[in-house]
Amino acid sequence: MRRPASTIDGDPGASVVVPQTSFLGDVVLTTPLLTAIRRRLQPRRLAVVVRADARALVEGHPDVDTVLIDDKHGADRGLGGALRVARRLRREGFDLAVVPHRSLRTALAVAAAGIPRRVGFAASRGAWLFSERVPRDPARHDVERNLALMAPFGGWDEPPALHVPVRPEAAARARDLLPSGDGPLVVMAPGSVWATKRWAAEGFAALARRLLAGGARVVLTGSADDVPVADRVVALAGAGVASLAGRTDLATSIALIDRAAVLVANDSAPMHIACARGIPVVAVFCATTPALGYGPWGPRTRVVQADLDCRPCGRHGGRRCPRGTEDCMRLVEPERVFAAVRDVWRADAAA
Repeated sequence: MRRPASTIDGDPGASVVVPQTSFLGDVVLTTPLLTAIRRRLQPRRLAVVVRADARALVEGHPDVDTVLIDDKHGADRGLGGALRVARRLRREGFDLAVVPHRSLRTALAVAAAGIPRRVGFAASRGAWLFSERVPRDPARHDVERNLALMAPFGGWDEPPALHVPVRPEAAARARDLLPSGDGPLVVMAPGSVWATKRWAAEGFAALARRLLAGGARVVLTGSADDVPVADRVVALAGAGVASLAGRTDLATSIALIDRAAVLVANDSAPMHIACARGIPVVAVFCATTPALGYGPWGPRTRVVQADLDCRPCGRHGGRRCPRGTEDCMRLVEPERVFAAVRDVWRADAAA
C-alpha cells in the first residue's frame, strides 16, 4: 500500500458497491479486490452484486457487508431488469462503484443508479458511463487486472489472497456425503460451461484408476449440467469413483473441495475455488490457455496442456472445436496429469 486510507480524497467511510455478475470463477478472482477496497478505503459499507447462483462465493466473506443479487438471466433479465437493478442500487445510496465487470449492462445500471463516482475499465463496453476509466492490461492475471481498479485510490502493491468462505452447515453436509476410508481425498471437476474446456472423460477415468490403485479416494463434483460427463467418467473408471455432480449446492461443493488433498479440474470455477481455499490444484487447460489471465492463482498449482498452435481458440473456448479434431482435449495424456498430481502433492507435503 502506498498511502493511508484517511488521505483518499478526504472521504474515508464511503458506501461502496462492486458489481461482478459474470461467471462464478470471475467472482472468485474479484475477491482480492474486495479485500483491497476494505483495507484501503475503509468503507462504512461494502456491498457486492452477483448473480443468484454466485451468492455462496461471497456471502460470509469477511470484507463484505452486503450481498445484492442481479438475477440477470431470470427475473432481472433484459433492459427492464437492468433498470430495476439500477433502482435497487439507487435506494441503497452508494457513493462509489468499483466495476470489474466489463458489460454495457453493468455500466448502465451503476450510471442509472446515480452513483456519483464510478470507476471501471477503459476497455469496458460501457466505459463512457464511468466517471474514471482505468487501463486493463491483457498480459496480466485477472487478479492483477482487477486490482488495477485501485489506481485512483493510490494503487496496490502486493495482491491480497483469494478468499471464498465455507459455511459450517455446508461443511457438515460435505462430510456426510464423502465415501468412507482413510486414503487421501482427490476431488475431480470434469465439467465446464464450455465444451472445449473439458478434458476428455477417458482421461479423467484413466487418472481415477491410477489414483484408486494408489489408495486414494476419488470423488467427482459439478453442477446438474455436469452430470452427463461425470456419469461417463464413472462408467469408464469402474468401481470406486463416487460422483456428487448435481447432488450438492454451490456452498456444499465449496466445502467438499475444501476437504480435498488435491483438486483436478478443467479451466473452470472449481479450480479458482480450490485456489481460494488453499487446496493444491492440477488444472487441465484445453481450448484456453493460462496466458489469457485466468490460470490457477497460487503457489501449489500445476497446469497440464497440449502444445498446439490453434490454442487458444477464444477467450472462453467454444461450444465445439473449430478444426473438428478436439486435439486439445484428447492429447493431454493421463500420465502427465498423474505426474502433476504427485508433484503438487509433494510440494504440499513439503510446505
